[in-house]
Order: sequence, then C-alpha cells, then structure tokens
Amino acid sequence: MRDQLFHLRRAAGTSIQAQIREMLVSAILSGQMPGGDPLPSSRKMAKILKVSRNTVVLAYQGLADDGYLIARERSGFYVDGEILAGHSKIPQETAAARATAKTDAPDWQKRFALQPSQGRRGVRPADWMSYPYPFIFGQLDHTLFPLSAWRECNRQALGTKEMEAWTRDAYGADYPMLVEQIRTRLLPRRGIRADDDEILITMGAQNALYMLASLLISETTIVALEDPGYPDARNIFRLKTSHLKAVAVDDGGLPVDQRLDDCDLVYVTPSHQYPTTATMPIERRHALLARAAEKDFLIIEDDYEPEASYVSEPTPALKSMDNNDRVIYIGSLSKSLFPGLRIGYLVAPKAFIAEARALRNLIMRHPPTNNQRTTALFLSQGHHDALVHRLHRAYRARWEKMNEALSRHIPLSAKAPAIGGTSFWVKGPDGLDADLLAQSALEQGLIIEPGRINFLREDAPSNYFRLGFSSIPTDRIEPGIKLLADLIERQMR
Repeated sequence: MRDQLFHLRRAAGTSIQAQIREMLVSAILSGQMPGGDPLPSSRKMAKILKVSRNTVVLAYQGLADDGYLIARERSGFYVDGEILAGHSKIPQETAAARATAKTDAPDWQKRFALQPSQGRRGVRPADWMSYPYPFIFGQLDHTLFPLSAWRECNRQALGTKEMEAWTRDAYGADYPMLVEQIRTRLLPRRGIRADDDEILITMGAQNALYMLASLLISETTIVALEDPGYPDARNIFRLKTSHLKAVAVDDGGLPVDQRLDDCDLVYVTPSHQYPTTATMPIERRHALLARAAEKDFLIIEDDYEPEASYVSEPTPALKSMDNNDRVIYIGSLSKSLFPGLRIGYLVAPKAFIAEARALRNLIMRHPPTNNQRTTALFLSQGHHDALVHRLHRAYRARWEKMNEALSRHIPLSAKAPAIGGTSFWVKGPDGLDADLLAQSALEQGLIIEPGRINFLREDAPSNYFRLGFSSIPTDRIEPGIKLLADLIERQMR
C-alpha cells in the first residue's frame, strides 16, 4: 500500500485518533484499500503521520472492534473484506456514460412548478467569521455561549437510560419536557398562557412560517406585510399568493389603519420590527387586536428579539393580549441560543395546532428528539436564563458603542430611534448605493447588509443598510464604522 494514502487534515476540534479513523474508513469504503490488504505497522504509521504510536494503536483497535480491520497475532492488522458486503459497485458503462454529455437530459426550467431560488434574499460569505469587521445579523458570538453547560446537557440527553426516547419515531409527537419548558419557562416571560395542545415545536421560525402559509393562504388570500420587512416571510407567502400588500412602517412599527381592512392575514414583528428594530407601542397593539376583531383578519406575530430591550422591560406579546384567538404566535430559540439549533415553536388554538401537527407529520414527523431533549435540559437547569442575561449585558454595551461610533463617524446618516435589538437600520445619504457600498466594504474585510432586499415595493430605496453587532467584538466596532464612513465618503464624491 502506498504511503501517499495516509495523511491527516489536522482538522480543528477533531482528535488525532478520530482523524486517523476517518482517513482509514474513507480509504476502505472507497476501495483504495481492498479486503485482505495489510495496514502499515503501528510504528510505521506513527512515523508516516508524525503522531504517537499509542494513538495509532487505539485507532486500529477501534476499527477492528467495528469490523473494518482484522487483527492477526504477530502479523498485524488487515482490511476485513466483509465490511463492503452489500455495497453496490458502479457499472463501468454507467461511469463512462456519466462522463459524456447527456443529450436527452430534461429541461429543468420547464419542469419547475415554482422556483424559490428566484426570491430576493440576503447573502453573506460562508467564511464571514474570518473577516475582521463582520457587521452581520443573527449570528452568535461564541465567546458568550456556555459550551460546557450545553455539552453536559447533551451528555445527559444521550444517556443510556434515555436512548429509547431519542431513538424511536415519535410519530408526530413533541418531546414532552421541551413543551413543558416552553409553556412554563418561556411563554410566561412574554405574558402568554397556553396548554400543551396549543404548542407545536418547529424547525425554527421559517419552518413555522411555511406551515402557516400552507394552511392559511390560497391564491385569493390577501396578506399585509411590513415594509421594509422580513424577506423570507415575503418569499414564503409569495409561493401561495400574489396578493401581498406592503404597509410602510414608522417609528412604532406597523401602522394600524384602513389599509388592513380588506386583508385576511397580517404579518407583524412587534417586539423589534425586522429590520428597523422599532417596538410597537402598547396602544397600537390594542388597536391592532381591535381592528382584527372588527375586520375579521388573523395576525401572525413573529416575536422577534423580544428580550433585546436595553432601557425598559420587554413589552408583552400581542398573543398575551389576544382574547379572541386571532393571533398565531411564532417563537424561536435561534437568537438566544444559536442559529444552528433550529428550534422554534408555534402557539395557537388547539384546532390550528392539530392541523399544523398533521402537516408537519407529512414533512418531517418532528424535529430531532435528541435536540429537543438537550434544549429542554438546558432550559430546565437555568442555563438559558443565565445566557439571556449575559447576552443582554454584552449587547447593550455593543449597542452603546455602535450608537456612539455612528454618531461620530457617519453623522449625516439617520438611524432607527429604537434602543434595542442586535442591529442598526441605517439610512445613508441620498444617492448612496448600499449594494455597491457592500461590495467595496467586503474588499476591505467589512461585511454589511444592503437594505433593498427588505422592501416589498418595486421602487425600493437604495441607500438603506443594516449593521448587526451580535457577533463582532466590541473593540472592532469603532474601527469598522470609521472604515465604513471612509467608504461612504469615497462613493459620494
């Protein structure tokens, strides 16, 4: 066997032993090491890889235990050919055919009933975390997350005694402990009371929105949307109806007036409006609920960043004031825990939840039970509350630093008056092209989010952009804003 087969990627966060195992498994399963082939001795392999011999021995023994290798006394380790039993071989003629152009391939553009890829949405570099000034939104500062606590909860969740619970198909049911924690720990913070059968776990807020759209929207449905607003809500609703009504927001979020009267659904982000961060006043919330009852429309409340308020207590959710079952509530743990978790929840009348559960069952049965249990343990043991408190302190300091830097370096720009959220919605000088600004900023290691994609109307202004601060270190905020100011000045000359 050629020594060139053996090399390590030195992947960060992966042990050397695990890398050796991955290397050998890949070589065996790809056919580069056929059954019966001998492996280099542990001493020789250690020399090739520049690792300790004990590490190699442990990797070999683990692979032998799992049936990849055969240990022969005084001879060494050999590839067990039985491990490939049942693997299909790719016919040579098929491989050859795939290498040639297919003249009879289908025209996919004619086959699509819809093309979600055509919807406008923001993009960011996949390696955004390597940029010195990532003013992006909705990402976690890993230094603030209690990794050891999460690991311990994950260890408990995957315990032997719980194995039956997280390995079986729950047939549409949610993990009871997580539902209980949402009902008793999260919802009361928003002033909401709900029974277990009025709660459904989702794969984040977007999954919830898609199910809502599927259940409540037809081609004739009229949906009112905040403008500017959440692009993915717009894109999801547009899959179902062309009757989307843009309602321009103000300093209090969505205005409540006659523009809502002929609507069937009203989508709103009252806690911190997306993307302006404006908070809807209590009086306007009552007015919206009253108008919904009078004009017979439903409200979708996307409770966006409810706890990111830095000068006062969070305003109670619309759902907490709803006495007529007109509000469908969407909550998410993506911002307070981490986006990759993809755990959200719906709160609505049990008749609606029953249909949403049936729909979810057609799509994915339920979110992974092990993730649900880990999250439930994290909540029950108080780690989430402690994390929210830690994030609140850190984000307030960053908000103040951002506000100060913007006032100093970009004084001619207007920013939203809200004191909350994890981003700033900025209106640049007249004539500024935020898309071009974002491109030139990226070349300087600075990431901003152009605002045009957030507008529903076709004549969207070009001079808005958003600056997130949840994932940028505090000491990089002012240098980043100063650099941005220089780029704006350069474009406006």
